[in-house]
Amino acid sequence: MNSATVSAKPALINLLDFDRKGLQAFFVELGEKPFRATQVLKWIYQEGISDFDEMTNLSKSLRSHLKEHCQIKVPEIVAEQLASDGTCKWAVQMHCGNRVETVYIPEERRATLCVSSQVGCALACTFCSTAKQGFNRNLSTAEIIGQLYLAQQRLGPERRITNVVMMGMGEPLLNFDNVVAAMNLMMDDFCYGLSKRRVTISTSGIVPAMKRLNEVCDVSVAVSLHAPNDALRDQIVPINVKYPLKELMEACREYAKTGPRKHITFEYVMLDGINDSPEDARTLVKLLKTVPSKLNLIPFNPFPQSPYRCSSNAAILKFRDILHNAGIVTTVRKTRGDDIDAACGQLVGQVQDKSRRHLKLQVQGLSHGQ
Repeated sequence: MNSATVSAKPALINLLDFDRKGLQAFFVELGEKPFRATQVLKWIYQEGISDFDEMTNLSKSLRSHLKEHCQIKVPEIVAEQLASDGTCKWAVQMHCGNRVETVYIPEERRATLCVSSQVGCALACTFCSTAKQGFNRNLSTAEIIGQLYLAQQRLGPERRITNVVMMGMGEPLLNFDNVVAAMNLMMDDFCYGLSKRRVTISTSGIVPAMKRLNEVCDVSVAVSLHAPNDALRDQIVPINVKYPLKELMEACREYAKTGPRKHITFEYVMLDGINDSPEDARTLVKLLKTVPSKLNLIPFNPFPQSPYRCSSNAAILKFRDILHNAGIVTTVRKTRGDDIDAACGQLVGQVQDKSRRHLKLQVQGLSHGQ
C-alpha cells in the first residue's frame, strides 16, 4: 500500500483547551451526560490526575475512548530562577520551540502568579522588554491554564496560588477567546475556584475587546496607561493612536459599572523626564477624575538597550502625593524579582519573531550609530 494513501491519524484533543461549558459540549457530542465535564475537571485541576485510567468514576468505555482520542498536555518548565525576595520565574517551553515566562510572587497574605498570553507581543510599547522581542503567536487555552497547572504542581498543596494576573508576555485582549476560557477555568469551582476579584486581566487599551469582555467574563481589569495625554501616549503606547484616551476612558467607565471591582486599576510606569513631572501628575488627575480609579505607580525596570531611566524616588513620591491629595488612591508598586529580570516589563522568553520587529530595531540602532 502506498504510504501516501494512508490517512494521518487525527491529532489528540487536549482537554485543557476546554472550559466547563466547552467540555460539557464535548461530552454531549460523545453521547455522554454533561456532568462528565465536572468530573473530569475535578480530576485534572483539583486532583492533578492526567492518566484517564485513574479517573475511576468514569465508565471503562469512556476512559478507553479518552485514552485513544484525547490527552491532558501542559507545556514544560525548562528553567527556574529564584530571586532574593522569593520571587520565582519559570521559562515555559511550548511545543513549537518558543518559550514564555511565568512569574510567582509570594507575599505574606497572598501568592500571585503572573501569566503570559502570547509568545512575544504584537504591540510595541517602548518601555517594555517583551515588546522588543517581536511576536510569534497567541497561546492556546491549554498553554495559558497550563502555566497555572505547572506552577501549582511545582509549589505543592501547602503553597496555594491565591491570585492570578494576566500581566505576563503579550496583550491578553488580542487573544480574547483563549484567555477568557482560561480565566473561566481559574474561577470555576470545579477547577481552581479563584474569586473574580483575584483574577485580573491587564490591557493596553483594546477598547472593542474591553466592551466584549464586559459582556462575557466578570474579572478585574488593569489598564496600562503610562501617560496623561494622547500626545505622549501615542509615542510610548502606540495602540493609543487607534484607541485614544477619550475612547479608553469611556470603556473604563462602562466596565467599572458592572465589574467585580467598582473601580479600574491603572498602571503607570515612572520614566525619568518623560512622564513624571508635577504637571504630568496634575494632567493625570483631570483624566482619572472621570473614572472610579486606583493608580499603581511602577518604578521603571531597566533592560538592555532601553532609552529610559527610572524616575528618582523623590519624583515618584511627589507625583504620588499630588494624586493622593486630589483624592485618587495611589500606591507605589514594590519592585519584585528584578535581580532575575522577573519584574514588570522585563519578561522576554524565547520568541521566534514573525513580526521582524527585532530586525527593524537593529537597523534603527545601526542608523543611529549605536
